[in-house]
Amino acid sequence: NNGAAPTILVDGSSYLFRAFHGLPPLVNSKGHPTGAIKGVISMLRRIPQDYPGSKIIVIFDAKGKNFRHELFPDYKANRPPMPDDLRCQIEPIHQIIKAMGFPLLIVPDVEADDVIGFLAKKAAVEGYEVYMMTPDKDFGQLVTEQIRMFRPGRGGNPAEVWGPDEIREKFDVDDPIQVIDLLGMMGDSADNIPGIPGVGAKTASKLLHQYGSLEGVIAHSHELKGKLKERVEENKELALLSKELATICLDIPLEY
Repeated sequence: NNGAAPTILVDGSSYLFRAFHGLPPLVNSKGHPTGAIKGVISMLRRIPQDYPGSKIIVIFDAKGKNFRHELFPDYKANRPPMPDDLRCQIEPIHQIIKAMGFPLLIVPDVEADDVIGFLAKKAAVEGYEVYMMTPDKDFGQLVTEQIRMFRPGRGGNPAEVWGPDEIREKFDVDDPIQVIDLLGMMGDSADNIPGIPGVGAKTASKLLHQYGSLEGVIAHSHELKGKLKERVEENKELALLSKELATICLDIPLEY
């Protein structure tokens, strides 16, 4: 991209939880919790230092449910309710982000993942290099030469930038788009996506190398043996639903 600074799409919701759980429970002089605020704002202040001139957009989940809950009522049902001492920090974080001059996007009824996917694809078409700042593995499906994942370092380790080669290596797939098929088969405990019971990452990637997609695996299930054949054939609807839940939706009600 002619050395131009990248467009950086920040998954604010995932950073919020990360900061809340990763920092000690800080409070201000009035006793209000401030740990998540400090963590998110510190991270945002670093981006312009590390990537001068970059365009930065911060995206948060909207309150309430979205189309995935309609498809599968147990979507994210494994997550405990948000603690009050985190909830009270959200509005101040939003206000500080706006005061810092960053665009803040919250699209009603749409998850942050889908907003980030929509913006990443549109920006790439216009020739921008895009970094999706998120620790969430679902985003691997969107990675191309122009759209990369920027995963913050944990425990003092440096951040990692994942392009197509890193996705192929880390997920053991032939193409980043197959991350959706992988999650459809192995499930995703973080979002309570079921997948095929008893099928893990290794089996799923082996099947994808052989058949290309979840639909390909289902179409050739008669070639499989023993328990694996049973599991795939008994759970094909569940697997297809899981793939749909794991697919980042690029068609959302948002003007670019």
